[in-house]
Amino acid sequence: MNRRKAREYALQFLYRFDFVGSKRTRPKEDSLKAEFRVFMTESGVKDRGAAEFAEAIIIGTMANIKEIDAELQKRTQKWKLSRMASIDRNILRIASYELLYRNDIPAAVSINEALEIAKKFSTSESASFINGLLDSIAKDSGK
Repeated sequence: MNRRKAREYALQFLYRFDFVGSKRTRPKEDSLKAEFRVFMTESGVKDRGAAEFAEAIIIGTMANIKEIDAELQKRTQKWKLSRMASIDRNILRIASYELLYRNDIPAAVSINEALEIAKKFSTSESASFINGLLDSIAKDSGK
């Protein structure tokens, strides 16, 4: 299983969800799982392990979205999350979920993966912005 690829699937799903499902801040887990399975089928993903890890990230992120967004908002003074690029916001959400709720994933791994994904999917300035926010969350969470 390729965990980076799984994180990329999670990012793509959450990015799409921002536009399609944005009226539902906390969808029910069953409907979220069903939507994700449709997304994975449409995307032609065959790696079951990556799909399962991506699903776990999505479910965990969405289950804790209000808390995650509050943590991010504390660190983005004078900048509302809604004004942030959707790609960056969702990279931050995924990595924040890992930092705050997944003790099985080291902070350095979560941050590094977020930075590599940002370099691939976002702008050249995004990586340093994302790094600063995630480093602050990691320090405050004791990881």
